Amino acid sequence: MFRFANPEYLYLLVIIPALIVLFLWALHDRRKRLARFGDPETVRSLMPEASTGRIKLKFALFVTALALLLLAAARPQFGSKLREQKSKGIEMMLAIDISNSMLAEDFAPNRLERTKYAIDKLFDGLQQDRVGVIVFAGDATVQLPITSDYRMAKAFAKRISPSMASVQGTSIGKALSLAEMSFSSDGDASRAIILITDGEDHEGEVMEAAQRAADQGIKIFAIGIGTPEGAPIQIGDEFIKDEKGDMVVSKLDEQMLQEITQITGGAYVRATKQSIGLDEIVRTINDMEQSELTTVRFEEYNEQFQYLIAIALVLLVLEFSLLGRRNPLLARFNIFREAKNSEA
Repeated sequence: MFRFANPEYLYLLVIIPALIVLFLWALHDRRKRLARFGDPETVRSLMPEASTGRIKLKFALFVTALALLLLAAARPQFGSKLREQKSKGIEMMLAIDISNSMLAEDFAPNRLERTKYAIDKLFDGLQQDRVGVIVFAGDATVQLPITSDYRMAKAFAKRISPSMASVQGTSIGKALSLAEMSFSSDGDASRAIILITDGEDHEGEVMEAAQRAADQGIKIFAIGIGTPEGAPIQIGDEFIKDEKGDMVVSKLDEQMLQEITQITGGAYVRATKQSIGLDEIVRTINDMEQSELTTVRFEEYNEQFQYLIAIALVLLVLEFSLLGRRNPLLARFNIFREAKNSEA
């Protein structure tokens, strides 16, 4: 496994393109200033010791060395030893609605953004559990497979948006079916699906999916986000309208969510403007019987930064040794001129 121990230093790589732009501008400005003295070919013949090619090569060596040093500062590492770690925990699949109705603003700034904020806080509080993320609209996809890497989970969750949906609509049944197949553990008492949606299902087959989950010992916990009164859906500066030209109002459908959680022995929570309800759900899940989870981790990592530093130092030595023009100090040692003088 490859990783950077200090990935924050990778942001410094933006210096490289900035230096390249600055160098190209300096070359352009140099050509403009030389053109003031006359024809460029004539001026070039008057400065035979000047070498634009050498200047470019020196810059390329310097920039490459700098990039390698920045990569070395980020400490690239390769995992060298695997260790199997056992712990007690629960596997949770988060099924998150990303349909356009989640853009309704009855929760500020909108339903989806409030959901993402709550998920971020949820990952901060997890310890031994595994979590995966499924996003769905008219279809469902696995955004993040089951993992115990909460930092990665947070990064994936922050990128969730309705644009990820290839088909609009809301198919809760497909989301539940995909979640049921995405667990890595076979333990009956350690799996839970957390469904976060406004409950407006457009496809059907929800109850069948819930019954399959119940048969497998998977509990479904649902969070209804939205208000029964509903709110219009705004995308950009425009509100979504139906075929008749009337404004579409997305309303929370609690009845269906309550039914599917009852089938599996889970629980339903209605989100409020003070709390999405994830904390309450997780406390209930933690009361479930926890099963033994096995995680394979890289225990030792070999540092690789020293190789990058060595290459960078070689490039810097070459850059320093390469002269941009003929060294006037070496002109005194022109043996051909001395031979001519002695003949005279």
